[in-house]
Amino acid sequence: METNTLKIPADFIIGAASSAWQTEGWSGKKENQDSYMDLWYKNNKHVWHNGYGPGIATDFRNRYKEDIALMKEIGLTHFRTSINWSRFLTDYERAVVDDEYASYVDDVINELLKNGVEPMICLEHYELPAALFEKYGGWGSKQVVEWFVAYAEKVFERYADRVKFWFTFNEPIVVQTRVYLDAIRYPFEQNTRKWMQWNFNKALATAKVVQLFKEKGYRERNGAKIGVIVNPEVTYPRSSAPHDQEAARIYDLFFNRVFLDPAVKGEYPQELLELLEKHDIAFESTPEELQTIQVNTVDFLGINLYYPHRVKARSTAWNERTPFHPSYYYEMFDLPGRKMNPFRGWEIYPPIMYDMAIRLKEEYGNIEWFIAENGMGVENEATYKNEEQIIQDDYRIAFITDHLKELLKAVDEGANCKGYMLWAFTDNVSPMNAFKNRYGLVEIDLEDNRNRHLKKSAYWYRELIRTRELIVKNEAACK
Repeated sequence: METNTLKIPADFIIGAASSAWQTEGWSGKKENQDSYMDLWYKNNKHVWHNGYGPGIATDFRNRYKEDIALMKEIGLTHFRTSINWSRFLTDYERAVVDDEYASYVDDVINELLKNGVEPMICLEHYELPAALFEKYGGWGSKQVVEWFVAYAEKVFERYADRVKFWFTFNEPIVVQTRVYLDAIRYPFEQNTRKWMQWNFNKALATAKVVQLFKEKGYRERNGAKIGVIVNPEVTYPRSSAPHDQEAARIYDLFFNRVFLDPAVKGEYPQELLELLEKHDIAFESTPEELQTIQVNTVDFLGINLYYPHRVKARSTAWNERTPFHPSYYYEMFDLPGRKMNPFRGWEIYPPIMYDMAIRLKEEYGNIEWFIAENGMGVENEATYKNEEQIIQDDYRIAFITDHLKELLKAVDEGANCKGYMLWAFTDNVSPMNAFKNRYGLVEIDLEDNRNRHLKKSAYWYRELIRTRELIVKNEAACK
């Protein structure tokens, strides 16, 4: 079989990601420090696969030195995680720091740096404090925006001397989409106006934190950068017909450009604003807030990208008795013959990497960005163990190879992509799916005290990082 070797640029990040709530566990957590995810788990434990949730997770809180040693063994250049807002403070309204948790974060950052791994830190990865959600409506409140900025200031003061890569949010659209748009997560309220207000307030919070970051001079003093991690879905219309093209354009407005445009361009698409007015779901804003968004755009973007999104024009009547939903304009479309991850139910289509890269190059000023998440979740991975009890996850190696090939192709054509982060470093808890689908380079053995074992992909990833070469099979030669 013929192969082709692609060179990976010397400054191209090759790392892995996780989050605080999905790894740390509740060890040391005080009774009033629940996050939204903790609240959801406590109220709906039965919907989490086999009852696993964030209570123990991977116990990173107590085993971070062991995990960071594995990062060093694999050779990760960067590790992205989050600080748990709900645990970093004991008083969210007065920004009182929990020194015990803050000292733990200090230790993690120092341990990463000591082992040659660059930390990349997100301020909120679904870890909105439950108290702010229950008392003030979470991100529906402008006051919560101000408290988030105060939290960010405390974090920067403590860690900005060592951390060079900062993000306000991971996937800022997700929680409210699941709760208020689709009503499939606690507390199950279909309310499109709330959904859109959360969207706006998170965009405003990002701009205000960027403003704080600039005013404090972290860019100039420490060479640090601040951005946001979004999950725009590369959206393909069913056909070239105008009605399908319009369906894809409107989907893109509601789910992709709603965060991309304010973060990078400092403004909202006019067509989106008109649709919000038309359907009576416009967010509340002031001219001063819109000005803050306009002049405080991000330095760079993290992009989480797993699968394509395919839509077509609606072919069935809309139920006018229900609140407005953007699917008024579209329906899902399943491409015949598509390649699937049967465990996760997601289409596998590596060209999304190239298509997203070219879009950012052509439509968003070729802003600096990187893949902040990409990966493949598989069930029952223990069945793929060899005689040495190492999981032979060749499917993951192929998945990474195919997607990285498309990404490097775009880089070669001038896309300003600076790296690739695999989701995830270890297997970890996911919303509802818990440990059902495994994503990690490192196995978490739930039957054996959550002990860690490198998978075949971890050894392969180590060689990829060492050689800076991606070996790609020549498909034409294989036929």
